[in-house]
Amino acid sequence: TDDCVVSFSSDERLNSRGRKNVAKSLERMWRWSRTSHHLSNIKIKFDGSDRAFSISYVLAWHERADKTTATIYGQYHDELSRQTDGWRINKRTMYMNGNDDGFTVNINPFRRAEAPDGWVSPAID
Repeated sequence: TDDCVVSFSSDERLNSRGRKNVAKSLERMWRWSRTSHHLSNIKIKFDGSDRAFSISYVLAWHERADKTTATIYGQYHDELSRQTDGWRINKRTMYMNGNDDGFTVNINPFRRAEAPDGWVSPAID
C-alpha cells in the first residue's frame, strides 16, 4: 500500500515506510551480483473479507562480485488488505531463524517458544 511499513531490523537504515521508500530501499540489492529468494510454507489467516495475516518462510541466497555468498533463513510476517486493484501488503516484518557466516546484516531475530517445564533434551546430538 502507499503507506506500507517494512521492518527488517532495529537498524532503521533497513526499514522503510511508504511504497516509494520501500522501492528506494530495495536498491541496496544491486550490491549483489546474483540473488535467489525462495518462499515456502505460506500460511494465511483471513480476518473478514478485506484483511488477512500471513507467515511465510524464506531462504535467501546472495552472491557478491568476489563470488563469496551470504544466505539467510527466515520468516516474513505480513499484514495484508484487499484494495480495489487486489491484495497488498500493509506491513511486513522479517525475522531471522539462522544464517551462514557470509550473511552479516542485523535482521530481527526470531524468538522461539520456551520448552515446557520439565522437558529434558534427548541425547541424540
